Amino acid sequence: MIARIWRGATALHDAPDYVRYLRGTGLKAYAETRGNRGAWIFWRESDGRAEFLTVSLWDSRQAIAGFAGDDIDRAVFYPDDDRYLIERDLTVTHYEVEPA
Repeated sequence: MIARIWRGATALHDAPDYVRYLRGTGLKAYAETRGNRGAWIFWRESDGRAEFLTVSLWDSRQAIAGFAGDDIDRAVFYPDDDRYLIERDLTVTHYEVEPA
């Protein structure tokens, strides 16, 4: 199993709306992609803004390509991301997942 992790930040007052937006865009697309095992949003207040991590679990790198395209290390963005994001990683990080 592979974990896919992305990081971004919004203004603190935009955090609740951004969570709703993420659920309707990226997390929805994850769930609709074969090989996705689930996804989570982590966020915290830091320096007067909201920092976000999205973590999704996948059966394989091929499954991730079904969502992200051939360059699975490139982050996927949606039309209204510019409205919310004040900082974003353009790439994602992948980790092999081992059971505890």
